[in-house]
Amino acid sequence: MLVCDEFERGAMRVRTNCNRDCPDACGIVATVEDGRIVKIQGDPEHPITQGFLCYRTSRFLSRQYDERRLTQPLVRRGERLEPATWDEALDLVASKMLAVRDESGPEAIFHYRSGGSLGLMKHVTDYFFERFGPTAIKSGDICSGAGDFAQYEDFGEEDSSDLHDLLNSKTILIWGKNPFVSNVHLLPVLREARRRGIRLALIDPVRHRGAELCDPVLQPRPGGDIALALALARKLFEDGRADPAATSYCDHLDEFRASCFSRTFEEWAALADVTPQAAAQLAELYSDGPSAILVGWGMQRRKNGAATVRVLDALGAISGNVGVAGGGVSFYFKRRGAFDTSFSRGLDIAPRSIPEPLLGPGLLEAADPPVRMVWVTAGNPVAMLPESNTVERALASREMTVVVDSFLTDTARVAHVVLPTTTMLEDDDLVGAYGHHYLGHVRPVVPPPSGVKTDYEIVRELAPRVGLGGEFSEDTTHWKRRMLSKVDDKGASLEELQRGPVRNPLAPPVLFAERKFPTASGKVNLIREIDAEPPRPTAERPLLLTAISTHKGQSSQWAAAPSAGPMPLTVHPEAANGMADGDVVRLESEVGSMRVILRFDEHQRRDMALMDKGGWLGREQCANALVRAKTTDSGGGACLYDTPVRLLPDS
Repeated sequence: MLVCDEFERGAMRVRTNCNRDCPDACGIVATVEDGRIVKIQGDPEHPITQGFLCYRTSRFLSRQYDERRLTQPLVRRGERLEPATWDEALDLVASKMLAVRDESGPEAIFHYRSGGSLGLMKHVTDYFFERFGPTAIKSGDICSGAGDFAQYEDFGEEDSSDLHDLLNSKTILIWGKNPFVSNVHLLPVLREARRRGIRLALIDPVRHRGAELCDPVLQPRPGGDIALALALARKLFEDGRADPAATSYCDHLDEFRASCFSRTFEEWAALADVTPQAAAQLAELYSDGPSAILVGWGMQRRKNGAATVRVLDALGAISGNVGVAGGGVSFYFKRRGAFDTSFSRGLDIAPRSIPEPLLGPGLLEAADPPVRMVWVTAGNPVAMLPESNTVERALASREMTVVVDSFLTDTARVAHVVLPTTTMLEDDDLVGAYGHHYLGHVRPVVPPPSGVKTDYEIVRELAPRVGLGGEFSEDTTHWKRRMLSKVDDKGASLEELQRGPVRNPLAPPVLFAERKFPTASGKVNLIREIDAEPPRPTAERPLLLTAISTHKGQSSQWAAAPSAGPMPLTVHPEAANGMADGDVVRLESEVGSMRVILRFDEHQRRDMALMDKGGWLGREQCANALVRAKTTDSGGGACLYDTPVRLLPDS
């Protein structure tokens, strides 16, 4: 049912929320005329969205009404995907699920769910596969696995203080984060902070627009963040500016201090490839607190990614900047913290798991039994996981791969069954945010095209075919109320969310106030063993490949159709080995190669090669095809940014 907020000159204006993979989870106001959405804009009454949307979402209607959108199931017949009815497709899938479970056990079925939609109803899809099996699932997380592990290991919890608590800071370190691309609704807070005289500093090997807001700006070597943080911590210890009370709320303080003093301040700065003067200036700023660290998601996508975030956590703790207003080490807002998803037990009961970054090799190598069937929910793993060609081969070679999507992505193109699903403007769901604490209600602005179903409708219709009809006969409202049971008597009931965004009533304004931590000892668990060595390019391959989000595309889901021609690759002019700006050249790693168009930027480091992430493998535009499948030190993250590459003439 459409919920109409107001009529204006014959047009209906409907409020909903973005559920795609972005920290902002924006409030959206959609204008509908004659059953068609003609405009979307940011909800001016949403405390975070404040009336504006990012570049990507503001142009979403081109995707909503793209003629290439899928509106009926597809079933592979020989080499081709051909249209089928829903009954035909679901009967085929159910028959295979039952046969595989009977013959090989449920661990021979793999349910892969990623973050293409952050709607909470996707947990009900997880639950469906648990009840059917439980089936195999992924472990870890390519996006944030290492950082997730780090903060739970250090603090016993992963969350942030209220977003606007940053206005209580004196200094904010924006560490490895570009808010202009990946967190645009942080920008008004940062600009207000600057207006109030709060100092902003940027630490990032990539030069980007975030530098406009900040002074100083440091560009350490890729992966040099641990060394720089240890330089800062050593400086605080040396100058007597570490918190003298840190022993009362930190475990392993002596061991962490010894790690800081295992090299001189100058040696740490050299390892980070920043000048001692720049590192000392940053330490001086940070020591004048309260100071906050905003941790970007990219730096923990390296072999020592968990250690990187743990060292930043330790810097925040020993300096007295954790548990105080204006302080904190913010990596993530607990977007599911208000919701009860305990019905889905995940890895606790899964009979088998494969680390997400190793999905391609893992599917191919699985035995006793082999993985015979894969179901993909809210993801495009061929484009988004390392060794994209291996992932493609693994999915194509299963007995059945089912992909639920709105478009024929790289992953859908190799599937045996493709089931068309709703867009965010047609979905019926709830959403939290990982960039603030507001909860949102996702309502269908318009009905989906005939032949398109929500993820829940798909499993609801599949359930009776596999013997699970009763449990999944409830409507979406039932599941929403169940997931809101922790907060429905605290001002965040379904009815209240339907009226507008509500701040998570369980989220404290200041995280870890009074310095009480839900760890085993009640103290911060400081890191003790530290691998500070950054990844190194080689003489043969002198550049480190880094595929990053852009304002036009944060991941593979934003663009409905691939662009034509080779992808641009940005390097410093002196890193081009005599090649010219605009040349089509070959970019090669130890895994593979691809054609790219050179773009020069003298503001970038000479040891980096920058590409957009999320490019289509089918058009030879996918950077992950060059990345070896490896996991981070802890947390099951992906080592996406440790890949040495070189430029060669295009032959």
